Amino acid sequence: MRRAITVRVVGPLQWIIYPALSAIAVTILLAIPFRLFGLNLPEPVLPMVLAFAWPLIRPSMLAPAVLFGLGLFLDLFWGGPLGLWPLSLMAVYGSILLASNFLAGQATIVLFALYVASTGLAFFLAYMITTLSLGNAPSILAVMGQVVPTLLLFPLADWLIQRFDDADVRFR
Repeated sequence: MRRAITVRVVGPLQWIIYPALSAIAVTILLAIPFRLFGLNLPEPVLPMVLAFAWPLIRPSMLAPAVLFGLGLFLDLFWGGPLGLWPLSLMAVYGSILLASNFLAGQATIVLFALYVASTGLAFFLAYMITTLSLGNAPSILAVMGQVVPTLLLFPLADWLIQRFDDADVRFR
């Protein structure tokens, strides 16, 4: 007797919309004026996780559009130059998308190294754009205060990749 095989079909709602809405909600939550041990809450760039994970999960037409919208949200929410985070996030998405064929099945440590490099690329672009648009370089300590929490989000990116990578048999 044969058992029924269940196939889990994952649509854009599960791997694009819900994570994007979660990134917006956590960004707003971390911006509340709360001090813990005299320090403000960290402000990581949460969409960086999505810019890294989405091209590794599956190429899509919707993901870059949502990522662009998330970047605009960050610009408007944090009051930065308009286009700063969309450009930085799209640069990460594009570079990971170009390298995605080489990254399939790589060990977690390789993905972490690439996450560090892509986060460095995004923050370098953001730093240069801010410096050129304002005529004054931002504080390196303030930038590192945002880079380090963003790097600490790698387990979330790895979880997304592991969760959704082979979730839909149509893309194997």
